[in-house]
Amino acid sequence: MSKFSFEPLAVPGPVLVRPRRFGDARGYFMETYSHDVFAAAGIAAVFVQDNQSLSARPGTVRGLHYQTAPAEQAKLVRVLKGAVFDVAVDLRRGSPHYGRWCAARLSAEGAEQLFVPRGFAHGFCTLEPDTEVAYKVDGLYAPECEGGLSWADPVLAIDWPVTKDEAQLSGKDAELPGFTGFVSPFVYEDK
Repeated sequence: MSKFSFEPLAVPGPVLVRPRRFGDARGYFMETYSHDVFAAAGIAAVFVQDNQSLSARPGTVRGLHYQTAPAEQAKLVRVLKGAVFDVAVDLRRGSPHYGRWCAARLSAEGAEQLFVPRGFAHGFCTLEPDTEVAYKVDGLYAPECEGGLSWADPVLAIDWPVTKDEAQLSGKDAELPGFTGFVSPFVYEDK
């Protein structure tokens, strides 16, 4: 039996990963990543950096973020404590799913992970207090290459579990532009 299950989402590219837990009276053990197993499942990213965030309040929204060339990033996102509504938006010009989003609920209890490929914007909304999120990236952080889109853009019409009035945003995220007029730096490559 595999240590992981891999489930494609509604928009091709992002993948929901469920690690298998091995438990007993002491607690549990689980493998959260294996390059060979992920590569065999079509996720060949080589991760070079781990990041972690803490969001004190439910309704904290982080995103929608991406990095452009030469520092694009794929991400493998998981929740260490609490839960999030995790979103990926296809930004690849020429994709049949361009501008479409998909989402998954990730929780510490469920141990789900979301793989977000390069060419997608990523964001999440916390569902519980003191939520901690960890994610691996396959490109180093490069502030000169970072970009983002408004989490509440009406064109994207993401069905967030929080209203604009309830959302907790950073000043930077509150100023991100909308999707209308966005010129994507990413190109769809049909495999």
